[in-house]
Amino acid sequence: MSTISDLRRDYTGDALDQDNTPETPWPLFSEWLNAAVESERDDANVMTLATADNEGVPHARIVLLKGFDENGLVFYTSYQSHKGSELGTCPHAALVFWWPTLQRQVRVEGHVEQVSEDTSDAYFHSRPRASQLGAWISQQSVEIPGRQWLDERTHRFERAYQDHDIDRPPHWGGYRVVPVMVEFWQGQPSRLHDRIRYRWRSAEGHWLKSRLAP
Repeated sequence: MSTISDLRRDYTGDALDQDNTPETPWPLFSEWLNAAVESERDDANVMTLATADNEGVPHARIVLLKGFDENGLVFYTSYQSHKGSELGTCPHAALVFWWPTLQRQVRVEGHVEQVSEDTSDAYFHSRPRASQLGAWISQQSVEIPGRQWLDERTHRFERAYQDHDIDRPPHWGGYRVVPVMVEFWQGQPSRLHDRIRYRWRSAEGHWLKSRLAP
């Protein structure tokens, strides 16, 4: 029987170099995300979100990317959750995308801001009705006595909104990670992976691109 230390994968991805990458990270990110949608299906927008609390202790969890442009990457959650509390005291975060079929990884680091209420409203009302109710039902990250507690709250909110549209909870909305660093990783043989990093140079107002050792 194999042990964990015996597990290995040989990477054989396409070459990634400074000469075949754009001057800003967004065209390449869009290209890779579109490829992931084709290859990874429902998991293409899965990303690890890492935050830190007021003592500097890091915490990480999986969230879903729900939008991006040159201003940053957007996800939605409860502002009262652990990650919401952490972002309230330390508005910086790191993201990691991992697309195993494509042998690709993207790392993002940046500061975090809440999106506008209009943006949060528009996304909230695009969600399935059950997911809209879920934002009211779940007091995210709070300790609960058991599944029955959730079932009782579900019945309560289903009755309350039975004949009404569901408003977005004031404690629920979007965050935007505004990147200062974006790194693209492409698996290569012998662990000699290709890594291209973009760093935002605020003084000059442009991205600086460089290649990193594996």
